Amino acid sequence: MHEIAKLTGPEVAARLAAGAAVVLPLGSLETHGPQAPMGDYLMAAEISRRIAAAAGDRGTDALVLPPIPFGGEDYFAGVPGGIELPGALLQTLVEEVLSRLVATGCRRLLVVNGHAGSIGPVEAAARALRRRHGVAVPSLHLWRVAGAMHAELGGPASSLGHGGDPVYSVALHLVPELCRPERAGPRAAEAAFLGLPISNFGTVRCEGVEFSAPIVVAENAPGGVACGDSRGASAERGAAMVERIVAAGAAMLVQLKAVT
Repeated sequence: MHEIAKLTGPEVAARLAAGAAVVLPLGSLETHGPQAPMGDYLMAAEISRRIAAAAGDRGTDALVLPPIPFGGEDYFAGVPGGIELPGALLQTLVEEVLSRLVATGCRRLLVVNGHAGSIGPVEAAARALRRRHGVAVPSLHLWRVAGAMHAELGGPASSLGHGGDPVYSVALHLVPELCRPERAGPRAAEAAFLGLPISNFGTVRCEGVEFSAPIVVAENAPGGVACGDSRGASAERGAAMVERIVAAGAAMLVQLKAVT
C-alpha cells in the first residue's frame, strides 16, 4: 500500500523514518472536450501510484499524497464545474504541503503534475523550497512529457492538442469507463480575436508575428477541443506513454534515494 490516506499514522511514520519518498500528484478540473472526464488529476494520481509501486519493485519505498485536484489558472476560466486557482495561491499550497513533510524529516519528494497551467507555480514552489530548506524537489509535468512522445508513438498530428492527445489517449488507457469515445470528433470553428486569427492558446497572429492576447477557452477551443480531431487518440498509445512515464518516475525516486 502506497497511499498515505489509506495507511495508519504509525505506519506512515515508520516508513518515512526509514527513508520513504513522497509523491504529490496534482492536476486540474476543467473541460477536456465531450469525450474525456474533467478531472485529469485522476490520471496524475493513478500514475503516481504506479510510480510508487514500480519504485518499490526496485527497492525504493514511496508514499503518495492525495492529489490536489485544482490547477493553476490559464485559459479555462468560466468553464461550468471547472475550478482553477490563482498561480500565487497554488504555489503557496504546493510549497506549504511539501514544507510540512520536510519539517518531519522527509527529503525525498517528487511532484507529478497533470496541468500545463500549474507548471509555473509548481516550479516556483520548488525554487522556494530549495531556498528555504535546502531540499531539491523534481517535477514531472505529465502532458509536456507525453506530448513529446506523441509523434514517436505514431500519433497523428490532428489529434494532438487540448481535448485530444496526449490526455485523451492516457484517459482511454487509465479510466476508459469515464470516457465517451462516441462523442469524439473534429473541433468546431474557432472565433477570431481582435479580428485576427487565433494561432495558439493565448496568441493571435498579425503580419506573420504572434501576439499574446487574453483569450478564453470558448474563443480558441470551442467545447474544450483545440486539436484537429480527437478521434485519433488510442488506449494503446496511452498505455505506451504511461509505461515510459512510470519507468522514468520510478528511476527518479531511485536516484533521490541514492543522493539524499
